[in-house]
Amino acid sequence: MMQESTGPGATLASQGGGDGTATTVERYLTEVSTAVRAIDLNQIEAVLETLLDACRRGSTVYTIGNGGSAALASHMACDLGKNTSPDLGTGPAAPAQLRLRIVALTDNSALLTALGNDIDYADVFVEQLKSLLRPQDVVIAISGSGASPNVVRALHYAQSAGATTIGLTSIRTSARAALSYTDIPVVVQTEVMEQIEDLHSVVNHVLAVHLRERIAAEVSA
Repeated sequence: MMQESTGPGATLASQGGGDGTATTVERYLTEVSTAVRAIDLNQIEAVLETLLDACRRGSTVYTIGNGGSAALASHMACDLGKNTSPDLGTGPAAPAQLRLRIVALTDNSALLTALGNDIDYADVFVEQLKSLLRPQDVVIAISGSGASPNVVRALHYAQSAGATTIGLTSIRTSARAALSYTDIPVVVQTEVMEQIEDLHSVVNHVLAVHLRERIAAEVSA
């Protein structure tokens, strides 16, 4: 009897026992699609205006998160920094135009591990913010659960220091912890962690595309 393929080229049905896998995939994609349509556009617009204002004022945006959210914090700093700049590739002779100052506090592995080892992992972002954060700055916290101690503590510190806090989280009950220190929330309408991360990535790309258009319009006005 020929064995079913389980290699990279195998179909979803052959990997998961036929219709069961197809049903799982369809259900997952349907749920993600429903959650995308449920994104609150007013929340997105509030974040966009905050980032645009930060850009105009020369404020710095800091992104934080853990695990997949740490990866998105780095991704967001890349997309919102590079992809929104209207004068990329103009070389050293051209003065910089309107750009967003954005830094991911998840990227310095030496500093993160030193703080986690010597102080406390709960304060790996707080300690960085104490060195960098100014009252006119912005902190974007990404947390599917909304309960990660280092994220909640960083939001608490940022708010107390007079900075603006933005929180990407979910409808999980645990998210109340982060939301209590969040000025501008973006709450995706799912409790499934994988889908939460999918939606947060969509939010990142929506912001990058929209902010790029707004900055380009201001520069060309």
